[in-house]
Amino acid sequence: MKYGVALFYTTSSAMQAQKTLLTAGYGVTLIPTPRQFSSDCGITIRFNWHEQESVKEVLGKAGVEIQAIHELK
Repeated sequence: MKYGVALFYTTSSAMQAQKTLLTAGYGVTLIPTPRQFSSDCGITIRFNWHEQESVKEVLGKAGVEIQAIHELK
């Protein structure tokens, strides 16, 4: 299975994203930000890569600002 990560500017944004996505029924996990990606925040959300567009949509509607989204390889 392919995974993606969503990076955030703050820890509180990452935690808000986790709560929002879990409430919406997504299987997400908070993980330390992988070294290959730069972020102002030390934690990130890992999600199923095939859900990338819907994850962006749900977080956008909830007003959660995403710094970047990357595929984990």
